[in-house]
Amino acid sequence: MTSTPPQDQNPEAQAAEQEQHHDTFRERFDALLPTIQREWPQVARQTLEATRGSFDEVAEVIASQTGRTVTLVKHQLVELLDVAGAQTSRIADRLTPLEKQLEGVLDDLNATLRPRIEKPVRERPLMAIGIAAGVGVLVGMLLSSGRRSA
Repeated sequence: MTSTPPQDQNPEAQAAEQEQHHDTFRERFDALLPTIQREWPQVARQTLEATRGSFDEVAEVIASQTGRTVTLVKHQLVELLDVAGAQTSRIADRLTPLEKQLEGVLDDLNATLRPRIEKPVRERPLMAIGIAAGVGVLVGMLLSSGRRSA
């Protein structure tokens, strides 16, 4: 999500991209806060949190407390946002194979474990119901005695 230089875009495209950056910044503000504080340690966390993730307000606060221009700070914030987005994409790409592997393991468990559990229940449904009811009564008694002692 790299930014196109402003002179290469029409005003509507610039405004749309800027709005997208502002929305994304607000959504990711809590996650970006530690990075912003590392970049500008002289800005108090409470002051940043008071902006509630408003891109323009954060830029103005940082600029006023660091002596940098608002334009420069905004550019740096967009770069931080782009870097964070790229890191998130890399993490998601790494998790995808693990997710597929986990789905395979769960499917295997479902295929092997479910028949082992279902067979006794189908063969003796009354006993299964009795066991389930007994466990329910025990759990209910434990929970109700916990409330009385509290």
